Amino acid sequence: MTLTEKPRTAPAPLPLAPALRPRRGFSIGRTLKYTMLVVFVFIVMIPVYVLIVTSLKPPADVNPATSWGLPVRWPWQSETPGGATGFDNWSAAYTALAPSLGRTFLLAIPAALISALLGSMNGFVLSRWRFPHANLVFTFILFGMFIPYQAVMTPLVQMKSTLGLPSDISTLLLVHIIYGLPICTLIFRNYYVSIPMELMEASRVDGAGMMRTYWSIVLPLSLPGFVVTIIWQFTNAWNDFLFAMFLSDTAGGPVSLALNNLAQGAQLANYGTAMAGALIASLPTLLVYIILGKYFIGGLMSGSVKS
Repeated sequence: MTLTEKPRTAPAPLPLAPALRPRRGFSIGRTLKYTMLVVFVFIVMIPVYVLIVTSLKPPADVNPATSWGLPVRWPWQSETPGGATGFDNWSAAYTALAPSLGRTFLLAIPAALISALLGSMNGFVLSRWRFPHANLVFTFILFGMFIPYQAVMTPLVQMKSTLGLPSDISTLLLVHIIYGLPICTLIFRNYYVSIPMELMEASRVDGAGMMRTYWSIVLPLSLPGFVVTIIWQFTNAWNDFLFAMFLSDTAGGPVSLALNNLAQGAQLANYGTAMAGALIASLPTLLVYIILGKYFIGGLMSGSVKS
């Protein structure tokens, strides 16, 4: 640059365009969507409202004709000094259901874990380890999903009597593990298909066999599938009534049988106790969905797209 030349300056920056903000005007579609959501929530919550309100009413205030009304007195207040209160319903229901609640945990937790583990093994073999007639074997396994429980109840009762199985949680545990295998196998097979085949080939190159590949490589990647199957199986085992009614008895059965007996006994005495018992029996499954619910949809969708 000579003395006569002017120093070059950088061109002035162009003015930035104003940030575009979404218009928040009235939208018929958005209003209709939220209106429908509110209506659906209202419809779903109606039974819950009746359960809670009735369970908090003293026996003297429980009347099917006024089941929609709020408690006339607070749950801790009684009609007469020292009389029954709304909280007595919960105390009586818990006392009646407590033994069966413990037995149901001993049923639902092992049934969910064992059937999920066995379904994981079946799904891995059927998805990655091809053998003659593998698709036919998978089809026969899936038949268990489409056979109604009512159709096999009589043979199950006869088999139980022939084998001398006890009428308690152990028999129900065996039945739920067996009947949970088809759905668990299907979920895990669809999930394992999405795992890259390169991982399996790399394990073979390293000299790993089928079981070594499963325990070291596939199983650590199976958390989404286990979340789905455990939630599914836990809910089915906890809420089961048909198997419990035919294969167990009140003394050794799950909470569904105890709740049925409590409701039948409360028909002429106290509806509030039956309502409180229903809420207590539903709390474990509700907590499972609250804790693991955010992983449920993700686990279902994880095997929907093949990598």
